[in-house]
Amino acid sequence: MIDYFAIESEHGSGLYAKQPVAFVRGRGAQLWDEHGEAYLDCMAGHGVANLGHAHPQVAAAISEQAAALITCPETYCNDRRSELLAQLCGLVPDLERAFFCNSGTEAVEAALKFARLSTGRTGIVATMRGFHGRTFGALSATWNRQYRAPFEPLVPGFRHVPYNNVAALAEAVDDETAAVILEGVQGEGGVHPAEPGYLEAAQQLCRQRGALLILDEVQTGYGRTGKMFAFQHWDVQPDLVCLAKSIAGGLPMGAVLIGSRVANLSPGLHGSTFGGSPLACAAALATLQVMRAEDIPAQAAEKGAALLAGLRAIDSPLIREVRGLGLMVGIEIKQKVAPYMQALLERRVVALPAGLTVIRLLPPLVIAREQIDRAVGALAEVLAGPLEG
Repeated sequence: MIDYFAIESEHGSGLYAKQPVAFVRGRGAQLWDEHGEAYLDCMAGHGVANLGHAHPQVAAAISEQAAALITCPETYCNDRRSELLAQLCGLVPDLERAFFCNSGTEAVEAALKFARLSTGRTGIVATMRGFHGRTFGALSATWNRQYRAPFEPLVPGFRHVPYNNVAALAEAVDDETAAVILEGVQGEGGVHPAEPGYLEAAQQLCRQRGALLILDEVQTGYGRTGKMFAFQHWDVQPDLVCLAKSIAGGLPMGAVLIGSRVANLSPGLHGSTFGGSPLACAAALATLQVMRAEDIPAQAAEKGAALLAGLRAIDSPLIREVRGLGLMVGIEIKQKVAPYMQALLERRVVALPAGLTVIRLLPPLVIAREQIDRAVGALAEVLAGPLEG
């Protein structure tokens, strides 16, 4: 038997803390390791596999397009890209243009550049606990000092204010602010949803003071929170929306939806070699078709309510709070989560941390109700009492 853990530990970059498990196959909300052991996936590739693993429609679209045309730069038109642009830009009023790239951090980088181009200003207001990516611009908007400190100095002009604090936001946004960038639900920062009125107040401030509102929907988009986009839970109209993760059913892809207040975008100011490739666009079209046909956001709302109810019914002295929206759930406990994550993995349940004390659940939105019950049961077991670690 090949020792995948040894090979990746020896030849990998060293940037990832490797688990001694090698996944080789997936279907829906289930993964299998090299020994044929089945695992319940409550991670979905960090929120990528919203339609589950190996969705047949997405796989068929990728296969068919790969045999036709894989790459075509955006200086030339393409049938798959044109169709996706038309569909994607019809999802939300006033977001009638889109820029394609390959990841969430690229989408954030593009949105930040577009905001500075559009306004002629340089200031960016982000939030404490916010996460927007790891390249220099996106990292400058990210709060966690562990990610930032090794690479300072970062891009100037960024400041951070407390999340869900309208007064602090009002104080920070001024006539030098190009944009405010927010998540509808802070994911990496501990699964904190926006409070009622917060995003609306942010939009009003941006309109009054000439800034743009960027909403980072990289993790929250494509049905994750029970709506197609998280901001649709509130009465808000963003100027720029960053998408990635599940947009192409698991294939790497990112996008920025662009509103009417965004100006000054002209040829040559930004670009992406692989952005909007026919292959990614075909996968994204298949993903949208499945989202509509199976009403995936509604499934996430219903299943998320069941998951939250099950978790809140767990009688454990360790649980401080269970919070979330749709199938984006955080369980904050009174100890560090590392040993509990390991205990879940031993029970063949794969989850994520969100900081030191929060277990994050991002299962595929096609997860079955019995699989939700299994996840709740496993968490009840591991959270029954303190673990060493």
